[in-house]
Amino acid sequence: MARFNIPFFRRKSSSSPTTGSRKRDVPDGLWLKCPSCAEIMNTPEMQTSLWVCNNCGYHMQVGSMARIEMLVEEGSFTEWESEMKSVDILGFTGAESYQKKLEQNRSKASTNGAVTSGTGTIGPYSVGLAAMDFQFLGASMGSVVGEKISRLIERSTQAEMPVIIVCASGGARMYEGIFSLMQMAKTSGAVSRHADAGLPYITVLTHPTMAGVMASFATQGDVIIAEPNALIGFAGPRVIKETTQAELPAGFQTAEFLLEHGLIDRVVERKDLKDNIISILDYLGAKGVAG
Repeated sequence: MARFNIPFFRRKSSSSPTTGSRKRDVPDGLWLKCPSCAEIMNTPEMQTSLWVCNNCGYHMQVGSMARIEMLVEEGSFTEWESEMKSVDILGFTGAESYQKKLEQNRSKASTNGAVTSGTGTIGPYSVGLAAMDFQFLGASMGSVVGEKISRLIERSTQAEMPVIIVCASGGARMYEGIFSLMQMAKTSGAVSRHADAGLPYITVLTHPTMAGVMASFATQGDVIIAEPNALIGFAGPRVIKETTQAELPAGFQTAEFLLEHGLIDRVVERKDLKDNIISILDYLGAKGVAG
């Protein structure tokens, strides 16, 4: 069953203090609240709408496998490197150990890491496909994320397949220090070799796509698509405002703002994403048509 990263209501603890008006308790998993407009919706409705709010159009975060299932033909996805896991190479011993954080996030996200990669069929095309999972440590890019992305691109280059990457990230994996920052160069090198082979590369930027991921493989696509209102940038708007001491334009770093200023090519609603990818692959004369 597909896994979705949705802010569900939880039962109120009897020991919790009550402030303001009392809210009705609801069972876990039956209802959710839109983070944008606060509309209350039930889970079946949201599954039907691909986890897009029917009231305001807000595109909620979803897990990596759910993303993949929205794009590929049913039963066509084969995962690569599924057992590859991050390790605490630096012996990080802050307030909470990195190893403990990894174990907690594997349990919470029901996945081994912040990216799922493999091959699948989209329309008539066999593609290399990866999707990042913001629920796993904010989809931060550490050694495993960089290695899985690089291997995906390299294997797809060898097989003469297009590559599609659905991106989301809060930044570098601070627990891995310089090993995290090295992934920007490694993934960019793989993208360059894929381009030299004349093969299509499409990236889909979801909310949020920031920092090292944005500054490397996320914005190197031949065609760069973003979901509506996704936050996309290197540093966050608050950091930029405090650094420059200047008022930022309305909508700064949203997908729509970046489309207007030429950084991305399209803003596409989730329901239209698969058809858009197929039409782009058609236009680019992609190889890798499934037999």
